[in-house]
Amino acid sequence: MRDPLSVEISGLAARHIRELEVWWRQNRTAAPNAVREELQRILRVIRITPLASRRATDVDLPNVRRIHITRIWHFLYFRVLDDPERIELLALWSDSREEGPPI
Repeated sequence: MRDPLSVEISGLAARHIRELEVWWRQNRTAAPNAVREELQRILRVIRITPLASRRATDVDLPNVRRIHITRIWHFLYFRVLDDPERIELLALWSDSREEGPPI
């Protein structure tokens, strides 16, 4: 079994995460930590099996994948980078938007 990949968070993804966490805490008081909990859960999965997710077809950047986080109604966009092999989080984007994130 391979070691889990490390994760880098782009500036855009970090901003999306912060903004969603603030909104969620203010508007979803029954589960104020849901964003953090779901990101931790999904990262455990993609660090081991990043290629099990679907390729994103709604962005211009090549080799981007996305995974739906049902509980918080968002897609997490990421890609696997080489040398060293790692995951780069690119965006956290609402599933209600008709277009993908600006990546």
